[in-house]
Amino acid sequence: MVSEPKPRSDPWADEEVAAAGVSFRTLTREEASALRARQPTVSPWRVVAVQAGLGVLVAGLAMLISGQKGVFWSALYGAATVVVPGVLMARGMTSRVSSMSPGAGAVSFMLWEMVKIAVSVLMLMLAPRIVQGLSWPALLVAMVLCMKVYWFALLWRGRS
Repeated sequence: MVSEPKPRSDPWADEEVAAAGVSFRTLTREEASALRARQPTVSPWRVVAVQAGLGVLVAGLAMLISGQKGVFWSALYGAATVVVPGVLMARGMTSRVSSMSPGAGAVSFMLWEMVKIAVSVLMLMLAPRIVQGLSWPALLVAMVLCMKVYWFALLWRGRS
């Protein structure tokens, strides 16, 4: 015989949390402000600036190692495929519309993320036509290194 589940008074109650004896409470306005002050956010413009600087550095190193202008321009273009869409996203996410309400912010984030992906894909498709003597490895290495800057942004949070 199959037993039916017991109805709970709170449908959102978590049995594991209750069994562990952990309780939650709502923060006061002062406690929430103090929590925000202890965990500062990282400006998207700072992340984009570091990506751009890293892209120029990687392109310069690619030129020094290979001695070919095509490799330099390929690496620089690879960095641009991360930086240009990042600038668009940062601009969109820091606009007044995205900060009007949580719902508008979520929709704005999704919209700008789609724009960012579309611009990146378009730039990659146009790369052979724009960059003379395109080196895909140089382009992809620069692109990946610039994307990894997002991981370092998590480390900056505690040091801002």
